[in-house]
Amino acid sequence: MKQSVKLIAGNWKMHGLTASLAEAQALQDAIKAQSVTCRVALCPPATLLDRMRSTLVGGKVELGGQDCHDKPQGAFTGSVSAEMLTDAGATLVILGHSERRAGFGETDADVAAKVEAAIAAGLEPIVCVGETLEQREAGDAVAVVSAQVAGSLPDSLSERDFAVAYEPVWAIGTGLTPTLEQIAEVHAAIRSAIIARLGQGTAKTPILYGGSVKPDNAADILATAEVGGALVGGASLKADDFLKIIRAA
Repeated sequence: MKQSVKLIAGNWKMHGLTASLAEAQALQDAIKAQSVTCRVALCPPATLLDRMRSTLVGGKVELGGQDCHDKPQGAFTGSVSAEMLTDAGATLVILGHSERRAGFGETDADVAAKVEAAIAAGLEPIVCVGETLEQREAGDAVAVVSAQVAGSLPDSLSERDFAVAYEPVWAIGTGLTPTLEQIAEVHAAIRSAIIARLGQGTAKTPILYGGSVKPDNAADILATAEVGGALVGGASLKADDFLKIIRAA
């Protein structure tokens, strides 16, 4: 199991061209030159996966995909299967990101099916959950997130490495972040929901925080109870910014 250290994963979203590989190389070189105690992963667009694998070869930075289809192959134009991610060098995959849930209508059942596909292909899933601003203001954040955990984690995860990422939808890319108390409250609820769903063997499954994580707030967030790492968006696009967050872990 890989659950004893924090995981800092960078989600590049729909950013990154060939020139961006220089940032991955700079990150790789910096991590090789210093002592880093956490796990580090980069999740670039699918177009960069194979080339980023070559860039990262021999180092400690892991490679992840941003999504996968729930079928291993077929007539699904534009989609990428979990096996394709593995073939391109990925060892992890982000699933159920709020941008997929909101923009593409993905349900908890859809996410769970993708998790099954990822597991079958040997990938470690990072399963995302999070409430909207309306749900937060209505006092429903804990209930919403707990329900997403219960519906998005299939039974087959009980003996596997995986992570859950809490990303309040209203904090993603907005510069807004919950208070540390709010983060701790939701992470505690997620821990309870994971254990209720999959048993005590998941008591150390990392729960990442995501949503406007930056170099200036990373240390406080990562020191909060039940925060087992971070899923970082824009700040992961530049090696210098991402390194500051990694050092904070």
